[in-house]
Amino acid sequence: MTTTEYQVTGMTCGHCEMSVREEVSQLAGISDIQVSAANGTLVVTSAAPLDDAAVIAAVDEAGYAAVRA
Repeated sequence: MTTTEYQVTGMTCGHCEMSVREEVSQLAGISDIQVSAANGTLVVTSAAPLDDAAVIAAVDEAGYAAVRA
């Protein structure tokens, strides 16, 4: 298992967390997603390393900006 953390800017509430979770969950191979608006973090667990660009694009699609932490 691989766990990768991203810093996400622009999230302020539970709805923001849900939007990010929904977009990122569409990526293949993900087994767990933890999103925290309070901490501005996204932690993704997957069977194999993920393409950072794909995760960042999914967060962007949700309306937020992300960088790998």
